[in-house]
Order: sequence, then C-alpha cells, then structure tokens
Amino acid sequence: MKLFKYLLFYFLAVTISGCATVKEGVKCVAGVSTKCLESARKDAIKKTFNLDYAACDTKVREILKNSGAYIYAEDKAQSLIAIYISAADTTPVGIFFDKIDAATTEIEISGPSTDANEIIAKRVFSAIEGKDKGKEEAKGTENAENPLGNK
Repeated sequence: MKLFKYLLFYFLAVTISGCATVKEGVKCVAGVSTKCLESARKDAIKKTFNLDYAACDTKVREILKNSGAYIYAEDKAQSLIAIYISAADTTPVGIFFDKIDAATTEIEISGPSTDANEIIAKRVFSAIEGKDKGKEEAKGTENAENPLGNK
C-alpha cells in the first residue's frame, strides 16, 4: 500500500510540476528537460551556412567538444542538441538545425539566457566561418615574434 501511495504521489508531482506531458515531467524531474529551449526558440539567434545537415551537425559537435560544452540531451526528431555552457556552468542552450536544402542548413541558438545564447552563437558561428582559426594563427605569429608578450 505504501508503494502505491509513493507512486501516486510521484505521478501527481510530475504531472502538476509545470511540465506538459508525463514524458516531459519525467525529463523535468531528471533535470534534462528541453521545454525552455523550445519555447525560447521564437527569439533564437539564427544563421544560415552553406553546409549540408550532416556536415553542420558534425562540425557543431566538434566545436562544442573543443569549447568544453556539455551535451545533456539530444532530440533527433527536433534536430536539437541541448547543452550546458560547460560542466561547471549549467545554463541551458539549445542548438536547433533546420535543413533548408541539400547543401544549406540554418542553425538556431536558443535558451532562457540571452548572454548564454550569444556566447554559444559566437563560438559556433565564428568557428564554422573559420574566424577563430584566423585569430589563432595571428596569435601564433604574434607569439612567435614576441614569445614573452613584452611590448
């Protein structure tokens, strides 16, 4: 009887916790809900790239891995990668992919924090465009000429 009461309490807590469905309720309890990312999508930072969907997805995952971001959920049906900025900063950010045509993909960065969205958008968009590589090469040249950083 106690087990039934606990299960009933758990079910009620999940369904009235503000999550729309039982599945989403379980995600909320587990701490991996993407509902806030989906609802913030209307204000997403968007950019279109001349990359097919698969290449874009692969490149973004590589960028996220190299930047220390933590992927906490994925939804292939929504073409979503849900991340935390880092293992220490658990501000959620969603990266949505929208296949425009065979060779073009739009990336949308959304989440409840405008600052976090801008940070991730800058990292991802700059790296895809190759802007970070140019900066690193410039730093490397500068450091080679002046390895101690003295002016």
